[in-house]
This record gives sequence, structure tokens and C-alpha cells, in this order.
Amino acid sequence: MSKIILTTFLLISILTSCSNYGQLKVITDLPSSLSENSGLATYNDSTIWAIEDSGNKDEIYQVNFKGKILKSLEVKNGKNHDWEDLTIDTAGNLYIADIGNNANERKNLEILKLPNPTIEPGDKIDAEKIELYYPDQKDFPPKKDALFYDSEAIFHHGDKIYIVTKNRSHSFTGEARIYSVPDTKGSYEASLVGTFIPCTSWNTCRITSIDISPKGDKIIALSYGKLFVFTDFTWDDFTKGNMQEIDLGARSQLESVCFLNDDTLLISDEKAHGEGGNLYTYSLK
Repeated sequence: MSKIILTTFLLISILTSCSNYGQLKVITDLPSSLSENSGLATYNDSTIWAIEDSGNKDEIYQVNFKGKILKSLEVKNGKNHDWEDLTIDTAGNLYIADIGNNANERKNLEILKLPNPTIEPGDKIDAEKIELYYPDQKDFPPKKDALFYDSEAIFHHGDKIYIVTKNRSHSFTGEARIYSVPDTKGSYEASLVGTFIPCTSWNTCRITSIDISPKGDKIIALSYGKLFVFTDFTWDDFTKGNMQEIDLGARSQLESVCFLNDDTLLISDEKAHGEGGNLYTYSLK
């Protein structure tokens, strides 16, 4: 009888563990030193570039699909206040979103623009600063029902960086705001592009990362367990097109998404409560 109980328990444990990943397929465990990874990008060479968020080093890391760190570069003039996402432009420049703003009280928001790190010969890399502020934020912090100014999501298109905010308001409506800034060094008032409501659950509807496909015809926003796929849009407000909601069936702390190709995504999560800390793949087909 005890053997039957033990076997049943083990089977339930295995099924439960697998179900945590939902539709995601594990590529590799990420290094334990990147347990707080918060952004990823790829140059389509079977590696990713990753960052960690506040409290961690001012470094970017190249990691292969076996989970080994191949290269680390110190960003010489870019302090990690709260790095939260990565994106790449068509010229190969890498952008770090230093716009994490949990308390909605930061006045030093910036995006760091780095040259292509894959061809950097040393162990350090320069960064240009794109400083920004939200013109509609008047209080630092605002009242609890107006905490709209945290962000963990950027992507590049044309000559602009698009920023999507992470709503922390109480009560929670799900509203996310879209802003844009030029992709060149300077200090800017961010332009409000529009707003949208992906869904209305606090647990699964706050945007944690975003990316645009290589062809530019799909935009993917990630939350804690869901994808929101935008198609058939026009610029600048891509939310005026179609939006498809995909429940990944995973409820780990999903933090980062990027396109590997037009139909395949790479996704990562932080290590928390004994689960996550992985690099995954997901097919849009």
C-alpha cells in the first residue's frame, strides 16, 4: 500500500512540475548567478544577451543555449538603477531599459544605447544615455490609484524606442500606457502614443516585456503567464490592430521575451520560490 501511495505521489509531483511550464519548452537552466534575470535579446547565433534588475551588477551577459556564460561586459557609464528589458535595432545596437520604477518615484529614468556587444573585444562597453520623463506624471510618487509609471518593456522600431508601462495601481484596471522616445542620445519628454487593457487580473495582466518580430508584422507583450499578440496594426499605436491573448499555462515569474525568428519566441523567468530560472522557447505556429 505504501508503494502505491509513494508512486502516486511521485507521479503527481512530476505532472505538477511539468504543468508549471505550461506550453513553454525548456531550452536550459540559466546560471544561478542570473537568477534575477530581467531582460533578454538575441542576435540569432544560438546565444542570448541577458541582464539582471536592481541590486545587481552593471553588466550584460552572453549565455549559450546550454546555460553557460560565454562573455560578460561591464557597462562603463551606465549604473544599474533598475534594468528591466533589452531590445536591438537593425544596426545591431543594444538598448537597456533602466526604467524599472516600482514605487513610481524615480526622476532618473533612462535607456542605455550600446554598440553591438558581440564584436566588443574587451571586457567593458560604452553606453550613450537616452534620458526621459513622462509628461503626464506630476507627483513622485502619485496616489495609489495612479501608479502607471513603472515599466519593464521596450522595443525598437524605425528611429524610436517604444515603452509599455506596468500598471501598479489600486484598484487595478489593467491599463498599460505606451510611450515613445527617439533612439539617439539626449534628454526627452516621452510622447504618449496610446493606452490599452490587455486583461484585468492583477496576477496575470501586468506587462513584463515586449518585442517586435524581425519582419515587423507582429508585436508580442508578455505578462506573468500570458502573451498578447498584436497584428494588422499601423504606427504608432499598434494596439489599434488585432490583439490575441494566449494563456501559456505557466505561472512563474516570466520576465523577458524576444523573437528568435518570426515564428519562435525565447522567454525567460526569474528563479523564485524554488521554480523558474529557465530559458524557454514557444512557437507561434
